[in-house]
Amino acid sequence: MAIEPAAAVTATSMYTANAATRAPKQTMDSEVFLSLLVTQLRNQDPSSPMDTNQMISQTTQLASMEQLTTLTTLNEENFSLQMRIAAASLVGKEVSYEKDGKTVTGIADKVSFADSVPTVSIGGVEIALDSISGVTTKSAA
Repeated sequence: MAIEPAAAVTATSMYTANAATRAPKQTMDSEVFLSLLVTQLRNQDPSSPMDTNQMISQTTQLASMEQLTTLTTLNEENFSLQMRIAAASLVGKEVSYEKDGKTVTGIADKVSFADSVPTVSIGGVEIALDSISGVTTKSAA
């Protein structure tokens, strides 16, 4: 007597029919760390519990990581604000930049903050702030 192979079963229960797929986390954060720590504590061997010093060390490392992440974010925001201030201070000044190997000079008319690097308009030409090579104050004649 031949045995028929089992057919593939598709999940159509009320729990899986409309279940939304969750995208995996791409970064480790404090939530993941604490989840791992709780899992480790739940599944530890009662006769050989986790060392308290090790647990305190791990939570201290977590706090340090969170502070470094916050500091990095604040530094990035600070740098962005400094670029905006520097670009805005150029309005009305004579600036120079390189174009096709030649130095071009003109008066900065306006500044745009639409991109990550501010652009300065010089005679209708938009120049990125980091492309400006010199600044002088236009002397009154």
